[in-house]
Amino acid sequence: QGSRTVMIVDDELFFRKLLGNILTEEGFTVVAEAADGDEAVELYRRHRPALSILDIYMPRKNGFDATREILSVNSQAKVLICSGLGYDEDVKAALSLGARDVILKPFIRDEVVAIVARVLAE
Repeated sequence: QGSRTVMIVDDELFFRKLLGNILTEEGFTVVAEAADGDEAVELYRRHRPALSILDIYMPRKNGFDATREILSVNSQAKVLICSGLGYDEDVKAALSLGARDVILKPFIRDEVVAIVARVLAE
């Protein structure tokens, strides 16, 4: 699939587009977008992106459960979680599930790019 492919999962279109624009401008390829965790797992199976970026709070299936399922499909999957500032417990929970890192909202372009590039290089 390529080592710079990304799936973006967030129930808010605004955040998907914002993140997608940042990554596309930096030379990454967004191969899939999902609005909830169920869709995320299905699209992960289909596209096998190098990196999946998941919001935590979404309808139907949250980011924690979707991360767990994606990692059960592929234990080597690289997952980043999006979290609002100040949600330290969420961050700890995501990392303990196997997420590689956390991208904080509101997004800071340079921070997003640095984290994505580092995780993809691991």
